[in-house]
Amino acid sequence: MSKKGFIIAVFALLGVAQVQAQVTFKPGIQIGLNFSKIQNANLSTKTDFYLGAFGALKLSKFYTLQPELVYSRQGGKGKVDGFYYEQVSPFEINTVYEERDADISLQYLSFVTINKFNLYKNFYILVGPCFDILVGNDFKIDKNKDFNANVSKGEDIDFGIIGGVGFSLPKGISLEARIKKGTRDVFDDNTGSANVNSNLVYQIGATYTFGLN
Repeated sequence: MSKKGFIIAVFALLGVAQVQAQVTFKPGIQIGLNFSKIQNANLSTKTDFYLGAFGALKLSKFYTLQPELVYSRQGGKGKVDGFYYEQVSPFEINTVYEERDADISLQYLSFVTINKFNLYKNFYILVGPCFDILVGNDFKIDKNKDFNANVSKGEDIDFGIIGGVGFSLPKGISLEARIKKGTRDVFDDNTGSANVNSNLVYQIGATYTFGLN
């Protein structure tokens, strides 16, 4: 090997060693509050929670790739349309239409790939896609008088994107604020509307990364 080739090989090995020294993997957990809403529906914000685990693959001083597995409770609260039958005489039955209170819970198992960018000291931004699978749902609606609500769950799978900011504290703790926007029709109002009733979730929570000082 020539002297020039030897020098190039040495610098290449030093570069690889430096990159490997920067790359670290740390597992962690997260928990927080969901403030969720089903868009294009007559429903207001519902407060619930999320919790999960992640693996932070730090590839450089400024960038971390973070796969996550999260259980997230979402949905909405408000009024839903429906009807019931009322017998007004032995030979006459009326159909009565009205609105009633509803509390709709949609529970998802969410597969997330977060791209985390460290911008300044302990401050970072994050963005990434999510793939949600519906694992449970609960429609709490007043069924008095055999009320038939014009609602049902929509699609069992949701695709979305997450964006947010975070701040790292000592001992592996971080505080985060996120926005999660779905794209699929997760709520069916049975009216034939062309509107897509998609998930919109604001999240505030904390993370703990193992192995950090």
